[in-house]
Amino acid sequence: MYVLHIFESENGNIGSKTEVMRSSIYRLLGRCLGVAGYMVQYGCIAHCTLEFVGDFVVCKGPSMEPTIFSEDVILTEHISPRFNRIQRGDVIIARSPTNPHHHICKRVTGVGGDKVKNGYRIHIVPKGHVWLEGDNALNSTDSRTFGSVPAGLIRGRAVCRLWPLSDVGRLDSLPTFQMDR
Repeated sequence: MYVLHIFESENGNIGSKTEVMRSSIYRLLGRCLGVAGYMVQYGCIAHCTLEFVGDFVVCKGPSMEPTIFSEDVILTEHISPRFNRIQRGDVIIARSPTNPHHHICKRVTGVGGDKVKNGYRIHIVPKGHVWLEGDNALNSTDSRTFGSVPAGLIRGRAVCRLWPLSDVGRLDSLPTFQMDR
């Protein structure tokens, strides 16, 4: 024999205990799925922003001193490389041509068609490539070692330094007269 418990629910309807529990579970499940949906949406927005608009980079190594020191945090934007707006003097983040698992932070000293002096040799940068050099010429592995770099390896252009707070500011391109070495 089944005993059916009938009582009045919160909203005044008369229903069984199982119906009330079922509706409570559905309500809880709906709220959980709603929160999960918002989390997925915000995750997608964050991913697209960091992938296509810009991100934060912690630089390591002495190759860009005195412009950028090791452990400095910089803000980069990813729009300029996508529209081929990288210019001589820009500080960029690129995938290393010698180790694709690492990224490098260097300054663009030559773009496609430029003649770049490397010691006693003169290199012509091919179209679609850039010549990258670290500001600390004595302690930098750059295009003087591995040659010109395909522009497709450029991930972003450095916009400003965010950390340390005492050095917060823009990382503007160097004027042309400082680029001539």
